[in-house]
Amino acid sequence: MRRALGALVRPWTVGVLVMAVAGVGFGLYWFQPWKLWQDETVREALPGTAAASGAPAEAPSGASSTPAPPGLTTLASGELISHEHATSGTVKLVRLSDGSHVVRLEQLDTSNGPDLRVLLTDAPVKEGRAGWHVFDDGNHVSLGRLKGNKGSQNYAVPEDVDPSRYTSVSIWCDRFDVSFGAAELARS
Repeated sequence: MRRALGALVRPWTVGVLVMAVAGVGFGLYWFQPWKLWQDETVREALPGTAAASGAPAEAPSGASSTPAPPGLTTLASGELISHEHATSGTVKLVRLSDGSHVVRLEQLDTSNGPDLRVLLTDAPVKEGRAGWHVFDDGNHVSLGRLKGNKGSQNYAVPEDVDPSRYTSVSIWCDRFDVSFGAAELARS
């Protein structure tokens, strides 16, 4: 009788252990908790500026951002507010001298996370939890993966996109469909 009971317990125990290991592996892949302790800093110059040739790419911490140089026009800008994670920095929609557009994040500071994107959207920016899930509801364009959770960086707006149709930018976690932070774009 004991042998029969022991024979039943072993396969069941092995099955539970296999399921537990698979569950932990899936959880680590899905949530990527190590990213909470990893920062990626990007210091890109605004295209067409002197900084692109080797000068410092961004103003020192605490310094105000500089206006766009001749030939570049800031069409809209806004300050990032926090949603799911503490987020700060400035967002600018800039028309380059060749007529193309970029969304520029300056002095970005947010948490790192899995599958973060920069979205150009038509959604209103709402404070608190009310703003966490609205940015993929209407018209939006993904400008690509977030290059780094800190620093200054540029995201090209596709040529077939009319940037005047969009009113906000979100740092969006595509994995969990939640905004880390967002900025309302005020036209200049």
